[in-house]
Amino acid sequence: MAGEVKAFRTAVGRVWGGISVVGLGDPLDVKGLTLRNRIVMPPMQTGLATAAGAVTPDLIAHYVARARALGLLIVEHSYVSQVGKLSDRQVGVDDDARVEGLERLAGRVHAMGTPIVLQINHAGRVARSAVTGLQSVAPSPTDAARGLAETELAAVADAFAVAAERAMAAGFDGVEVHGAHGFLLNQFTSPLANQRGDSYGGSWENRIRFPLAVVKAVKARVGGRLLLYRLGAVDLDPAGTSMEESQAFAARLVAVGVDVIDVSGGLCGSCPAHLQGVPGFFVPYASQIKEVVEVPVIGVGGITDAAFADRLIRDGRVDLVAVGRSLLTDAAWAVKAVAQMQAHSR
Repeated sequence: MAGEVKAFRTAVGRVWGGISVVGLGDPLDVKGLTLRNRIVMPPMQTGLATAAGAVTPDLIAHYVARARALGLLIVEHSYVSQVGKLSDRQVGVDDDARVEGLERLAGRVHAMGTPIVLQINHAGRVARSAVTGLQSVAPSPTDAARGLAETELAAVADAFAVAAERAMAAGFDGVEVHGAHGFLLNQFTSPLANQRGDSYGGSWENRIRFPLAVVKAVKARVGGRLLLYRLGAVDLDPAGTSMEESQAFAARLVAVGVDVIDVSGGLCGSCPAHLQGVPGFFVPYASQIKEVVEVPVIGVGGITDAAFADRLIRDGRVDLVAVGRSLLTDAAWAVKAVAQMQAHSR
């Protein structure tokens, strides 16, 4: 499957001669949910939650200010268990007490006419005991983290599943499972971080086994709502995850029920220093993932210009474009982009 190029994509709009007939401002139907355009606000940590991970008025205001005219809003990574918490004032979805605040957030964004998804995450070996009060865990032992026993994995998968259930109870349109940026699930898939000797390490098939188990557990709790996966497609290290592996993994993710693939970096992180200043620096990898799946693919990486984002869609390179830092600095970026697209179409 890794070598196939799909010429026609019923899920993402017809493509003629490699050029898509749709652009940034056009709607997209995903599993019965209509996104009014192809602009995505990706998950970006704000540090605006309480110390206990609860939603605050400032956090709600941050998202409401940016929700207008978006196609989809993905809320920042939210920890599924205390041991998986990355930082102080990170949003939590590890306790039923978090549901009420998350419900307020989802309701306010929905009032803007914008679908909203919650990203759920476990930091794994990069979690710090100074924050969690617990020893960090990882696929394999490190100086600061202990290796997870095979008997513990089902409980970790269940933490993701219950977190997804809480997001559904709060009224979110779906969840995004975080499998990128060097966090726990990405640590399992990357040979740079996974040196296990059991059925969850070694071969590619073994390294994807636990992330797939998590996705299946989450899928069972989201019902008919959206399931996204943030895929750490490359580690940018010759000894790390290869694109061929990520293409094959993406196909497996779709086979077990993922509705959208959100392509970013692996252990290299979300903002590799040597790629800064390159517009759409992860888009080439997203395009390769798009070649092998029949679900929408999100491209990301230093995208600041609406015309450039529109061309990515029209050229059929990706189906949705995530605009991060530009939305942080200009809350009205999406509004301006849509107006620009409408002006050019007249």
